Amino acid sequence: MSEDLWLVAGLGNPGPAYAGHRHNAGFMVLDLLAERMGGAFKSHRSRNDVVEGRLNGRRAVLAKPRCYMNESGGPVKALRDFYKVPADRIVVVHDELDIPYGAIRLKKGGGDNGHNGLRSITKSLSDKEYLRLRFGVGRPPGRMDAAAFVLKDFSAAERRELPLFVDRAADAVEALLETGLSATQNTFHAL
Repeated sequence: MSEDLWLVAGLGNPGPAYAGHRHNAGFMVLDLLAERMGGAFKSHRSRNDVVEGRLNGRRAVLAKPRCYMNESGGPVKALRDFYKVPADRIVVVHDELDIPYGAIRLKKGGGDNGHNGLRSITKSLSDKEYLRLRFGVGRPPGRMDAAAFVLKDFSAAERRELPLFVDRAADAVEALLETGLSATQNTFHAL
C-alpha cells in the first residue's frame, strides 16, 4: 500500500466539445494542478490521463478519466488498484449544483447527491469514504433541467471569475494534501 501517495481524480467529459462545460470543473482544476507540478498528462493503461509528481512536497498522481462522467468509476478504481492507494488518500474533484457558483466545499464520504460520476466511483470502489472537493456551479435558472445545465458552458460573467475559482480550488487540493481535511475546511469554507 502506498501510504504516502495521493490520487487526485478530476471529473469531466473528454474532448474539446465539453471543455468549457460546468461538468468539466474537475478537469479544469486538474489542468492547473498539473501546470503547478510542471507535468503534462500522459495516457495510462487504466483509461486515465495521468501526471505523477509532487504537490507541496506530497507525492501525487493526478488523473482525468478518459471516459464520460457516468463511467468514471472503472478508470479511478484501476488507478487505485495499480497504485494501491487507500480510500482516505483519494480526492475526487467535481462540479456541484447545490453549492453557489465559485464556492468550494470539502468533505469525506457521503452520498452521490445525484452526481453520476460520484455514483460510478462509489460503486466501482465499493467505498464511499474518499475525499471530495465540490466545486460550486450553482443551480440552473428557471426550470432548466439540471443535466442540461451542467452540459453548458459557463456564462460570460462566470467565465470572468472562473480562473480565480479554479485557482482557489487547486489551492484547496494542495492544502488538503498538506494539512488534512479539517484544517482545509476551516480555511476554504470561510471564503
